[in-house]
Amino acid sequence: MRTLLYLLLVLPLLGVSQETNNYMLNMSEITVKPGHNSPFKEGVMSWKKCYKDNEGEFKWSMWKRVQGKGIVYTMTSRMDNWAEMDENNDEAGKKCRMKVVDLILPHVESVEYNIAKRMPDVSKSNSNLSSDTKLVWVYNVKVDNYDSFMETVKEVESTIKKAEGDARGTWYSVIGGAPEVSDFFVVVPFKNFAALDEDRDGVWKVYENEKGKSKADAIKENFRSAVSKDWSYMYSLIEDLSY
Repeated sequence: MRTLLYLLLVLPLLGVSQETNNYMLNMSEITVKPGHNSPFKEGVMSWKKCYKDNEGEFKWSMWKRVQGKGIVYTMTSRMDNWAEMDENNDEAGKKCRMKVVDLILPHVESVEYNIAKRMPDVSKSNSNLSSDTKLVWVYNVKVDNYDSFMETVKEVESTIKKAEGDARGTWYSVIGGAPEVSDFFVVVPFKNFAALDEDRDGVWKVYENEKGKSKADAIKENFRSAVSKDWSYMYSLIEDLSY
């Protein structure tokens, strides 16, 4: 599958552990050309069938962005360490390479690749990550003051864990990337869209209930002063395009 990731990165522009607590996340954001969504999906499904028929072992998830401009997918996979980037033993990927070239790339407008590292101290525990997650809410931030930002996140998440038994999402630190890429993001899982209708206090309200309004107001101000920009999207899991 790494062959597909690398092809999607390089050509338009001319592995996987589930147990490690400190994994890194590979993310390829794929913008599909207008009017090419159906043939793009057909191409990915054809590549997936070829990969499966050749007993490929690499696993990935394909998410479609719900809001925003254009048709955007994000392909995600995990790796335990940087050494996995040196591996070149994906024989199934090599055999199916031309499926990518012929059936996927003609429908791709652009690709942006990024890597992020999970932050276990402030994240939802792995044991509580649900396999039936079909929707995620992703909140991104760029920060001006790292120390103040981290102090705030640690304080809020520790309070949420105490009040509810665990954090609500998984935090990631982005490794490098373009200037417009976020510095950190948190992924909050949901079973489906209907789960968004559940009446539930927001994070700041939970913190206020636990620590009082004055402390809540103060820590919200610390957070706002540390963050220079923020944005969020929802992403829906496309199971037919995942493996």
